[in-house]
Amino acid sequence: MLELMPLFLFLGVGLVLLAGYPVALSLGGTALVFALVGDWFGLFDPAFIAALPNRIYGVMTNETLIAVPLFVFMGVMLERSQVAESLLDTMAMLFGPLRGGLGISVTLVGMLLAASTGIVGATVVTMGLLSLPTMLRRGYSPGIAAGTICASGTLGQVIPPSIVLVLLGDVLSAAYQQAQLDMGLFAPETVSVGDLFVGALIPGLVLVLLYLLYLLGVAWLRPEAVPAIPKSERTIAPGVLWRRVLLVLLPPLLLIVAVLGSILWGVATPTEAASVGAVGAMLLAWSRRRLDLGTLREVMVQTTNVTSMVFLILIGAALFSLVFRGFGGDELVTELLSGLPGGTLSAVALVMLVMFLLGFILDFIEITFVVVPIVGPVLLGMGLDPVWLGVMIAINLQTSFLTPPFGFALFYLRGVAPPQVKTGHIYRGAIPFILIQLLMLGALALWPQIATWLPGLVYS
Repeated sequence: MLELMPLFLFLGVGLVLLAGYPVALSLGGTALVFALVGDWFGLFDPAFIAALPNRIYGVMTNETLIAVPLFVFMGVMLERSQVAESLLDTMAMLFGPLRGGLGISVTLVGMLLAASTGIVGATVVTMGLLSLPTMLRRGYSPGIAAGTICASGTLGQVIPPSIVLVLLGDVLSAAYQQAQLDMGLFAPETVSVGDLFVGALIPGLVLVLLYLLYLLGVAWLRPEAVPAIPKSERTIAPGVLWRRVLLVLLPPLLLIVAVLGSILWGVATPTEAASVGAVGAMLLAWSRRRLDLGTLREVMVQTTNVTSMVFLILIGAALFSLVFRGFGGDELVTELLSGLPGGTLSAVALVMLVMFLLGFILDFIEITFVVVPIVGPVLLGMGLDPVWLGVMIAINLQTSFLTPPFGFALFYLRGVAPPQVKTGHIYRGAIPFILIQLLMLGALALWPQIATWLPGLVYS
């Protein structure tokens, strides 16, 4: 009976989530019920629950997690300053003469927003509201327009500075140290959020390049699906256009360079860089005359809401993890993954498949806090590079959020799409980008250096 309790615990959480209860309360509440039942029948040691205050104190004193509210503040402030709207208008005028130019503009702006905000839902909704009606009015295929917006919006999962990578880096750091301690290494090496930022940079940019190549291929093979803006509607002079490009594009780029550059050059930690980004976002909003007390209050309220949700889930996941370990779940996972035929390759494939499927019903925060602490020490104990594993998980979840019928990004866009864009259009439009994602995952599996080369170069 004891061996099956971890499986029953996972099943119980799944049923509570399907019933519609909040994730954080589902994790903590279900774990407590199982702990009480287990204690009643002598299957669970309550001493595991006694470790919860220390876990919460560790969260409170974790300097890395301070980056979460700062990056959220930065993203919300940039959203309020209407950076996305200005970028889309300007990039559309710049690439409009090309077939597929609007799609290219959306992809590049999605990349910049991903590097500026890292909030997938906000990016997809913003891009959907601003660019989808324009693309449809210009004669774009509804599927290609919807797929481009969804894929560009999910870039915030992998392009730093991403909240996903901040949380994932912190969890992987603990898992990496635990794996080394389990192997008898009492002076363990560390992996930081900065390592993960640097490791995700090349894969993220390669994904953007593959998206652009796909759009250019569509423009060549199916020009009627991605028409150019007619010459009669392009009335702005070239000199004026390039001046506007500089004025609109330069401030967000400088902000991104300031945040990422300070990490890459070792000038600041990710938390310190996040504070630079928060201040920079305020200055950018002020320069656009979008900063006042009302706006600041709205940004602070939304930042508080998102941050509270993240940390409440973290506490619920900590309680779930303690109860899971109390029932011997970590030993069960170790035996399962270690006993698979095919060794490490099979173990990684199984974990990626489980995370992919969980991405249909759970957000990245729950998966990061619940699944990674359980499987991370086992996989890293098999000799996997933590940066490579983190990037693989981020791109895998990005793919899951794009995949019909349950991908989060598809639901976000469906909520703001006009009536003429059907759900089938969104699903069909996402499929080519899903194939690109899978291609990227395959390339990372074959050549881990795509993720590990740059961190080794920077931090050597």
